[in-house]
Amino acid sequence: MSDPSLHQSPLATLHLGGRESEAAPDALVQLAERRAVGKLNLRADPANTALMQALETVLGYALPLAPNRTNGAGERGALWLGPDEWLVTVLSGQENALLEALSQAAAGHHAALSNVSDARIVLSLSGPRAREVLEKGCSLDLHPRAFQTGHCAQTRLARAAILLHQTDDAPAYDIHVAWSFAVYLWVWLEDAAAEYGLAVGDGE
Repeated sequence: MSDPSLHQSPLATLHLGGRESEAAPDALVQLAERRAVGKLNLRADPANTALMQALETVLGYALPLAPNRTNGAGERGALWLGPDEWLVTVLSGQENALLEALSQAAAGHHAALSNVSDARIVLSLSGPRAREVLEKGCSLDLHPRAFQTGHCAQTRLARAAILLHQTDDAPAYDIHVAWSFAVYLWVWLEDAAAEYGLAVGDGE
């Protein structure tokens, strides 16, 4: 028999669903888990024009080639991880179908694809003071002149390795973190955001 705990978020022990009504009316920071995100790791040669075009046809957008940039919209997007590596996101439940379609498009070319949906979870941090919360534990320059909507970076937050993606000018951020560090980072973010007022979401 399968273990149902394997299908739960690592944050399940925090019982976040019962805390949605606790938000201060003037909360300046919102924190939630984004559960509806599937993830694929893609390795391919950006100099292979035919391959890039074939992948773009399947994805519906071009893979970002500039360092630390993203492309796409909503759950469907690609985050630059390196000169020949991307994290491709898709609506949860659609990752295997996308993996198959991309694999077919890459047939005959040198490329590698893997489903990494269970490697990390995605936390959503947003609100007028979200940037200040991150600055308490991240050494990146997050000022809008340096880090803007559509930018991403692999960095550390409170000593935890993360992939940070700014999704909105609000500002709003997606924080990709390993399952084993999820509870630790959530608790750290709650503490860092407390002085600004925090609204906790149960996820989506």
